[in-house]
Order: sequence, then structure tokens, then C-alpha cells
Amino acid sequence: MEKLIVSSSPHIHAKATTQSIMRDVLIALSPATVAGIVLFGWRALLIVCVCVATAILSEFLFNLIVKKKQTVSDLSAAVTGLLLGLSLPTTATVWHCIVGSVFAIIVVKCLFGGIGCNFANPAVTARVMLFIAFAGSIGGGAATKFAEITAGATPLELIKTGESYKLPELLDMFLGNRSGSIGETCAIALILGFVYLVIRRVISWHTPVIFVATVFVLSVLITNDPTVALYEVLSGGLLIGAIFMATDYVTTPINKYGKMIFALGCGLITVLIRFWGSYPEGVSFAILIMNILSPYIEKLCTRIPFGKEKRTK
Repeated sequence: MEKLIVSSSPHIHAKATTQSIMRDVLIALSPATVAGIVLFGWRALLIVCVCVATAILSEFLFNLIVKKKQTVSDLSAAVTGLLLGLSLPTTATVWHCIVGSVFAIIVVKCLFGGIGCNFANPAVTARVMLFIAFAGSIGGGAATKFAEITAGATPLELIKTGESYKLPELLDMFLGNRSGSIGETCAIALILGFVYLVIRRVISWHTPVIFVATVFVLSVLITNDPTVALYEVLSGGLLIGAIFMATDYVTTPINKYGKMIFALGCGLITVLIRFWGSYPEGVSFAILIMNILSPYIEKLCTRIPFGKEKRTK
């Protein structure tokens, strides 16, 4: 008779490692990165490179100073730096990139114990910090080399100010020929990254699809115009936020129903800020708020283990 071995979870171990997961995320972000450089030019390349290099160097120096094992090889710092760089407009300076990357890695990540211990997505939190501290140069976005009609005003700003007649064509929205941050403009590139991550099983479809669908449906109900709602989906940081930031393993719920609630909340807050808030964009704020609520969502959606009595209080 074989022995019955009783042990704590996990009982099934996958071959995926932190490094392999982060490598897949970097690969998925490569189409948006290339598109951003093509659309915005050398300035976009500079911002992305500075953010990535500063993020890696910050983690390396922090671990060296506090005498911790070096973790830069897991590529998580590179992902954080790339996401931050892609979420910035080309109006950002090198100084902004350095401050944001250091804040993301040291303050949000390392001081809380490193990867797996941070309370919020480092790139999102750094983006919000830069937006609040340097709204004059970080807020809004810059026009691409080919988008002369929009003159620097983002589609969300045009909708907010009632100038929808100045919106670029929907084809330009898909191709990225408009104003915005470096990595948020080309919808096709971001969708390619989403498909890659789903095929590689790095993320599930639940969070991005529900997040985007919530924004679309609520926008239709508010404006009674599906076309404007489609612009709301393709504009701002919705796609890059839903695909690459709202799916963070550490700061989002791990079970399916928790992911659904998280995505629904992100979509709702995004719409509230876009239509009734002071800012034309609300994706970063929505993800950050839901990151803070994530432990409570996780607790609410946790299933009772087999054989354990349900709590009455």
C-alpha cells in the first residue's frame, strides 16, 4: 500500500520562472516599443532607454548597499522601466525619467521587500507621482511625427473639451498616428502583445477584456454614441494599462472571480474620472486604487478549502 503524503501547497509546480515570465512581457511590449520609436522618433528611444537603464541600476545599487542578493537578472526591473518609459510622453525630460524610475524601483518595490512584496504596480505608481508632481510637462501627450492635425492635443482632451470634430480617423487611432504617450498610441501593437501573452499563458484574458469592455459599455450609456465610446477605448492608456499593468501578478487578485471584480472596478473608476473628474485620463489612478483594494477583493473571493467550516462571523 502506498503512503499518503500530506503537505502544504503548492502541489503542482510549473516550469515558468520570474525571468521567463518577464522575458515574455518584454517580448510582448516590443511591438509597442518599436511603434513608439517609429512614430515619435529618437526622443522616444532616449526616454525608454533612460527609464530602463535607471530602473536596472537602481535595483542593482539598492541590493548592493543593503547587501541583498542581486535580482536584476529576473528582468522585473527592466519591465518596470520599459512600462514607465512607454507611459510617458516625449515632452518628458531625462530628469523626469530618472526620478520616476528611481521612485518606482526603490520606493514602491525595494523598500517593501522587492518583487512579490510591493503593494502596487511600480510603473503605475511612478506614472501617477510624475503626473501629479509635473503635470505641466508630463500631463497630456505629444503629437507623433505624422499627426499634424491634432497639434499635440490627445483624443481624450478633445472629447473632454467638446472638440470631437477634431478627432483623428479611427484608422489613425489603430495605427498610432495621433497624440499621446509613447507606448499607448498604436492599438494594433498593443493587441499583438496581448495575443502573445495569452498564447504563452502569461496572463488570462479576463482582466484586459472586462476592463476594456466596462469602459466601452459605460461610455456608450453615457454618450449614447458607440463611435465616441470606441475612441474612449483606443485613447489614453487604456489598452497598455489593461494588458500590461492591470494583470500584474503581485498587485492583483489571483483567482478568476477576483480578477473580474478588479477589472470591473478599474473600468468603472476610469470612466468616472474621464467623464466627471478634473483629468481627461484615469487609467493609472484606477489601477492604483484597485491595487490598494486588491487584498480585500482577494479575501472576498477566496474559496473555502474542502472540509473547512464556513465562517459565521
